[in-house]
Amino acid sequence: MSTKGRIVIKLGGGLITNKNKVKTLDKDAINKVCKVIKILIEEKYNIIIVHGAGSYGHILSKEMKISEGINHDINDKQIKAVKQIREDMRELNNEVIDSLKRVNLNSTGFPPSIWAKNIGKEFIGDISIFEKKLGEIIPICFGDVVERDDEKEFGILSGDDLMYRLSIEIPDVNFTIFLLGDVDGVMDKPPDNSDAELVPIWNSNDSIRTSHNSEVDVTGGMDLKLMRASEIAKKIDNVWFLNGDRPERILQLVRTGSTIGTKIKPQ
Repeated sequence: MSTKGRIVIKLGGGLITNKNKVKTLDKDAINKVCKVIKILIEEKYNIIIVHGAGSYGHILSKEMKISEGINHDINDKQIKAVKQIREDMRELNNEVIDSLKRVNLNSTGFPPSIWAKNIGKEFIGDISIFEKKLGEIIPICFGDVVERDDEKEFGILSGDDLMYRLSIEIPDVNFTIFLLGDVDGVMDKPPDNSDAELVPIWNSNDSIRTSHNSEVDVTGGMDLKLMRASEIAKKIDNVWFLNGDRPERILQLVRTGSTIGTKIKPQ
């Protein structure tokens, strides 16, 4: 079956969950995106999905300092937390799978804790498992707690690092799209400022004030997303940050080459 290429889509944790309330899902947001993914597949695009952790992963990870690796003072509590976070992330992944099923799309989750090791964009793992053909299952992965082969023993592999590797190493990717919650793209100030304005084209020389919520986020927030996106843009022409609450903009982008959002330029 001929394809128009591949689209790697990140469902941000702030889009699909309420980041401030433990394990609070936004089903409507997920369902809206899945309906658009169905149309993209009908229009012969191959899809890979990555999703964030939101309130299913970040809150407990922060509390138990999972991103810092093993702490022998609270070792037992951390081991329990790692198990819990992995279970919670699979639960969230199953919600995405169920939403795709409702629009008659088959997908399967590939939890990084099973196939990946180490953190950052140099993580080890066979990403060829995501190289599915049009008409096959849609592969999904997500930020997860993975083993490390150093003294820290475990850490958090971010969905943004997964986006980087999948976008540049899987063949035929022509769009990489980061879907944000309740914001049109990259803003020149934190989005809760009433005078914040959309930055339509961003490169790493542009200075913006991001609101990295370190109270909740444990993987680098918007700063890491922008860094990885600008690295992806060295190879992929269309790297965009879009409002996930308006997923029809994905269709406008792939059909016309432009939409309301932020296009990321290479570093």
